[in-house]
Amino acid sequence: MTSQLTFSLPDIGESRPGAEWWRTAVIYQIYPRSFADASGDGIGDLPGVTAHLDDLRALGVDAVWLSPFYRSPQKDAGYDVADYCDVDPLFGTLADFDEMLAGAHDRGIRVIVDLVPNHSSDRHVWFQEALAADPGSAARARYLFRDGKGENGELPPNNWESVFGGPAWTRVTEADGTPGQWYLHLFDTSQPDFDWSNPEVQEEFRGILRFWLDRGVDGFRVDVAHGLVKTDGLPDHLPAVDADSMGGSDDDVPYWGQEGVHEIYRDWHRVLAAYDGDRALCAEAWLPTVDRTAEWVRSDEMHQAFNFPYLMTEWDAAAIREVISESLRAFPAVGAPATWVLSNHDVVRHASRLALTAENPQGHGIGPDSPGQPIPEVGLRRARAATTVMLALPGSAYLYQGEELGLPEVIALPPASRQDPTWFRTDGERYGRDGCRVPIPWTADAAAYGFSPTGQSWLPQPAEWATLARDAQESDPDSTLWLYRTLLATRRAEGLGAATLEWLDGYGDDVIAFRSGRVTVLANAGSTPMTLPSGTVLVASAPFDDTELPVDVAVWMVAD
Repeated sequence: MTSQLTFSLPDIGESRPGAEWWRTAVIYQIYPRSFADASGDGIGDLPGVTAHLDDLRALGVDAVWLSPFYRSPQKDAGYDVADYCDVDPLFGTLADFDEMLAGAHDRGIRVIVDLVPNHSSDRHVWFQEALAADPGSAARARYLFRDGKGENGELPPNNWESVFGGPAWTRVTEADGTPGQWYLHLFDTSQPDFDWSNPEVQEEFRGILRFWLDRGVDGFRVDVAHGLVKTDGLPDHLPAVDADSMGGSDDDVPYWGQEGVHEIYRDWHRVLAAYDGDRALCAEAWLPTVDRTAEWVRSDEMHQAFNFPYLMTEWDAAAIREVISESLRAFPAVGAPATWVLSNHDVVRHASRLALTAENPQGHGIGPDSPGQPIPEVGLRRARAATTVMLALPGSAYLYQGEELGLPEVIALPPASRQDPTWFRTDGERYGRDGCRVPIPWTADAAAYGFSPTGQSWLPQPAEWATLARDAQESDPDSTLWLYRTLLATRRAEGLGAATLEWLDGYGDDVIAFRSGRVTVLANAGSTPMTLPSGTVLVASAPFDDTELPVDVAVWMVAD
């Protein structure tokens, strides 16, 4: 493995149709609460992001996506937005955002911000107005208020369950003190759903888009992009017991994937098209197949959609080949790039998930009592190999902060420290997402591993993370950090994001084998070593000494 990395900065100028930056970009997700804390309060912030922009440039990413930093009571870590056009003081100020954005652009890094259109916080001024208004009022029409069932409206309007557990409806007390209507919240009680059939809601979000586009952002990741429109009449529905919480395993849910969402994104596409610079929309749409996911990225809708069928695929060569083939058929068929992702702030980190030996539906998380506990060494080897495969694929790839350090899921969080609403709404039955959100380590021997100058951390960091800190990996060419840097530099040098994939035969059922450009990619997902063909190894996911590729290792090679 080379010890010297060179790369060129991405160009943030104009591009020609078909060569837009988002078609091949590697985008790094920053979860601001857990990235870097400059203020010392134990919660990451925008100045912390700015302070580490050079680290992101050294990593070699093309863009960053920031999870919400808006004004919020933080009932759901910022995904409960009270003001979409301001920065929460926890994270800084609008001036801090502008400084971060300018600093990123100066380094050739684009910036995508999170947008949460399915629901607001219950502290949003609109919802406060709705609570004070009468049933049938214009203020209530911005949300999904309904009369209850039963003799006195004492039963919820339907049987829908919250993604976080428990009922999806909460009854309000009217101004005269009597029990009143119910409002829908597919997530926490503090996150009331908007009614997207209301023109006032539609116009409000056009203004929010323009507010951030005018400041210079390069696009939006759209939260719960498949959930804005609900089936007329709000019919009863109960998901299967083992269903993914966001609907990725179910094709007939009256609040996921309704046809009406597509007109919303056609409208948003027109808003972004009025701006220079190839601004992009990326959908968080949990859908059961890549064909359904591709519906979100037709030429007049969104530009990207997270490939959750790929993320949820186990470390199995046949399954991985199938989902890659299906993705490279479905997305280009509608003029969109395939996207690839292995971890984010809502799923078990893939350094643990790929070594689980029991079912773990999305959103449940893992904790000390979860079945099928991962073996850390196996999980990390598979994670490094899976990333080596992913970054060779044509299209755009997403990385989640800390995966470049090989961070596993934090399993042994004390119950008293957990903060995910899922934990509380299920009475501890589901661990939720805290384990993938623990603040990341920068410096091995510093307080909070360099995350915060005071040593505070909103979730406790495990002691073993000292060995995974960024500074501990800087000088080790076999570290996960060096692997990611090498993969990203080589991906750019070889033009793999725009290459054509060709499957290779003759390597056996347990080997993922393809050619991308001039690079041959081989990954051993079997149980015995495999013989390598002749050639020069450009990158290996783990060091090895002979001509046999070990189990759970992947390589990029070129012919001699």
